[in-house]
Amino acid sequence: MTERPRPQTDVDRIAEAHLDALVRLSPIEATTLGVSGHDEELDDLSPAGLAALSGLRRSTLAELAAATCADDVDRVTVAAMRERLGIAEEVYAAGLDAMSLNVLASPLQAVRDVFDLMPQDTPEQWRTVATRLTRVPEALAGYHTSLLAARDAGQVSPRRQVLACIAQSRELVAPDGYFATLLAGAQVDHQPLEGSERTRLAAAVEGAAAAYDDLATFLERELLPSAPAADACGRERYVLQSRQFLGAAIDLEETYAWGLEELARIRASMQQVAQEVRPGATVKEAVAVLDADPGYQLHGTDALRDWMQERADAVVRELADVHFDIPGPVRRIECRIAPTQTGGIYYTGPSEDFTRPGRMWWSVPRGNTEFRTWSELTTVYHEGVPGHHLQIAQTAYRAGLLNRWRRLAAWTSGHGEGWALYAERLMAELGYLDDPGNRMGWLGGQSLRAARVVLDIGIHCDLPAPAEVGGGRWTYDKAWQYLTTYGFMDDKVLRFELDRYLGWPGQAPSYKIGERLWLALRDEVKQREGDAFDLKTFHRRALDVGGVGLDTLRSAVLGEL
Repeated sequence: MTERPRPQTDVDRIAEAHLDALVRLSPIEATTLGVSGHDEELDDLSPAGLAALSGLRRSTLAELAAATCADDVDRVTVAAMRERLGIAEEVYAAGLDAMSLNVLASPLQAVRDVFDLMPQDTPEQWRTVATRLTRVPEALAGYHTSLLAARDAGQVSPRRQVLACIAQSRELVAPDGYFATLLAGAQVDHQPLEGSERTRLAAAVEGAAAAYDDLATFLERELLPSAPAADACGRERYVLQSRQFLGAAIDLEETYAWGLEELARIRASMQQVAQEVRPGATVKEAVAVLDADPGYQLHGTDALRDWMQERADAVVRELADVHFDIPGPVRRIECRIAPTQTGGIYYTGPSEDFTRPGRMWWSVPRGNTEFRTWSELTTVYHEGVPGHHLQIAQTAYRAGLLNRWRRLAAWTSGHGEGWALYAERLMAELGYLDDPGNRMGWLGGQSLRAARVVLDIGIHCDLPAPAEVGGGRWTYDKAWQYLTTYGFMDDKVLRFELDRYLGWPGQAPSYKIGERLWLALRDEVKQREGDAFDLKTFHRRALDVGGVGLDTLRSAVLGEL
C-alpha cells in the first residue's frame, strides 16, 4: 500500500504480536482501530480483565528490553512503546483504570460508542450487532466489579461525575434514547428490519438497555454515597495523567502562566477582528452580529452534514500534492450526524483495509437545529483535513513503512490533538480563515483551548485563580465564569465541557500544549535546515512517525534516538 516497503524486523514482530494480543483482550479497541475478527465481543472490564492487559504490557516491555534494533524505525518503535506502555502501567498501578468514570471517556461510554462504528446495512451485520448487544450485561457487570474494588480502595470519581453518568445512563434507556432509536431505525435496503432478525435485535436491545438501567441504579446506590464532593484530582495524579496525555513532562507552573498569557494575546486578536466585523464593536457584539448573519447559518442537521462534507472534500482537493502527500484511499472522508446528543464533534479512523472510511461525527445536543458556520469551519479542518483525518488515516496507510502497532495503536492525545490545532493554524496561515467571521471562529476556538489550559491545571493542581474571577482558590462557579468569558459556545455545550475537564484531568490542555510543542518542533527544524526547509517534506516526515508521545516525536524527527 506504500511506495516505501521495508522488511519486517524482530521489533516489528514484537509490536505486531502485542497488537494482536491487545485486540483479543479488548474487542472494543479492535473495532475502534478497524481490526476485524472480534466484532461480536466486548471487553472484560472486571479487575481480572484489567490485570490481563497489564500482564500483556509487562511481557511486551520485557521483550523490547531484550530486542536489537535493526534501523531508525525500530529505534522509534522501541522508544514509543516503552513510553506508551510504561505510562499505562503507571496509570494502572495507581488504580485509575479500575475507578474510571467520567462524562466522556470511561467504559460507560466506550461500551455504547462501539456500536456507532459497526456496519448496519445487511441482515448479517444486524445479527453481529445483536450478538454484541447480548454481551453488554456481562461487560457492565465486570465494570461494576472494578468500580466496587476501586471504591473499597478509597478511589471514587467526584460526585459531579457520578451524577452526570447516572443521567447519561438513564438518557440511553429513555423512550427516545439511544437503544429505542437503534431498534426503531434498524433497516435493510431502506426498509425496516423484519422477521427473526428484528426479534433477535429487539431482545438484545432490551437486555442491553436493562444493563444500562442497572448501571444507573448501581452508581446511585453503590458509588454516589462514597463520591467526594471535590472535583480536583490533586497534583500527584495530575502529573501522571498529564504525562499520559502528552507523552512529555511539562512544568505546570510555567505552562499555567503561558496559558494566561496566550489567552490575553488571543483575546486581543479577537478584538481586532471584531472591528472588521463591525467598527467599534466589542467581541461579544461582533459575535452577535455573526450569529445573526444569514450567510453563516445552517438550518437542520441534514444541512449541517452536507456542509461538513462539502468543506472536507474541497480541502482534500486543494491541499493534496501541494502542502501534503495525500494517498488515494485517504482522500475519502465521510461526515455523519452522531446517534448521541451529548454535544461535540469527533473523528473515528478508517478500518485497516479502508473499507470503513475515516469519519467526522457531529453529536448535536437535543433540540439544536440551527448552526453557525463562522464558528465551526475551523473545527472541520481540525477533525478532517489537514487535521485528524489526514494524520490518522495517512499513518494507517503507511503499511510498507510502519508496523501495525505504530500505524493503528500509537495514539497520544497531545500528538493527535496538538496536530489538529496545528492544522487549524496552518489553514489560517494559508489564507483559509481570512474571512472575518471564520477567523473569529478560529480565534474563538483557540480562546477555549487556552482557557482550559488555565482551568484544568489551575483547578486540579490548586494554583491561584486569576483576579478577574476573584483570585484565591478555584471553585466551580469561578471556573464557569471563566469558561463563559472565553468560550463562545452554547451554554449546554459549555456545561458539558466543564464537566469533562473536571472528570478527565490532563486531557483538555493536551490540545493547546500539543500545538505549542508541534510549533516548537517546526521552528527547530526550520532553524536547522535554513533555506532548505520545505513545509510539505516536514509534514510528511513528522506524520510518518505515527501518533507517538511528543518527546518521542521530537527525538524521531530530529534524528536524536
